Amino acid sequence: MIAIEKEISQFHKQYAAVQQEMGRVIVGNVDVISSIMSCLLTRGHVLLEGIPGLGKTKIVQTLSDVLNLKFNRIQFTPDLMPGDLIGTNVVRETEDGNKYLDFQQGPIFCNLMLADEVNRATPKSQSALLEAMQEKSVSVGNITHKLEEPFFVMATQNPIELEGTYPLPEAQMDRFLFKLKIEYPNIDEMHAIMDRTTQVEEAEAKAVLEQGEVLQMRETVLSVPIAKPVQDYAIRLTLATHPNSPHSHALTNKYARFGASPRGTQAMVLGGKMQALLNDRVHVACEDIRNVVMPALRHRILLNFEGEAEHVDTDDILREIIKDVPESTE
Repeated sequence: MIAIEKEISQFHKQYAAVQQEMGRVIVGNVDVISSIMSCLLTRGHVLLEGIPGLGKTKIVQTLSDVLNLKFNRIQFTPDLMPGDLIGTNVVRETEDGNKYLDFQQGPIFCNLMLADEVNRATPKSQSALLEAMQEKSVSVGNITHKLEEPFFVMATQNPIELEGTYPLPEAQMDRFLFKLKIEYPNIDEMHAIMDRTTQVEEAEAKAVLEQGEVLQMRETVLSVPIAKPVQDYAIRLTLATHPNSPHSHALTNKYARFGASPRGTQAMVLGGKMQALLNDRVHVACEDIRNVVMPALRHRILLNFEGEAEHVDTDDILREIIKDVPESTE
């Protein structure tokens, strides 16, 4: 018990150091940063959505500085090819004239990758990235190259209504543990942003953790237990998003064509473990599950024609599901 308490105390100390250092550069977005850390520490990936200029890229760059992880940034464009991401075999020649293939690693070989404006690339390039996210490896020819842990992708995208975008298919959206929305800053936050970014020197974040410490924090989060009744609650929340099922919600039946996959339940359970630690608990509670329903499920509900026509927000459906699905009584 003493060892567990010491481990949790160390986790809180490290997490607080990350938050404090991020706060020196990033204005607001505390919940967004917390959710990004949840994904990083539970082997997931995150999709950030918001209009241009809200600091999505800055958040990712700052996090890489604070965690001292190998960082690469890819600007996704319509002419980006899969080889530009994962690398390619190059023919080389030895001193005695013999030719051989030498694999040149692409920018995906890093710990933290920023896929900037991922929905501006063609589906072929998008799928190359998402395959690496799922398998944590890259195959070129007959050789498979493993990616170093932690391997974490933060993809940003502009709203799909903007011109020149290729919306991610639902099956590919499902690969992201969380989908986070970057909100527009309020007046006070705007003043703080102007004060920090229009001076001679901008604030820079310093490294407060090393790669090994990040992996240790990950082990601490994943070791948090969850009781079967709480897990049952997460499952029933997921099933409530499925239309025409015994557990479906009325709004789901009206507006949804498909509900969340089992990955949605996994996302809630993993996110709940992080929430439990942040709330000084050594086990997951139903409250922790509720706190991550939105980022875990909002991108996993596919609206039907009526839902699209009425511009229904999946967040509104999830709010009603949270309100109506009871906790387990066992």
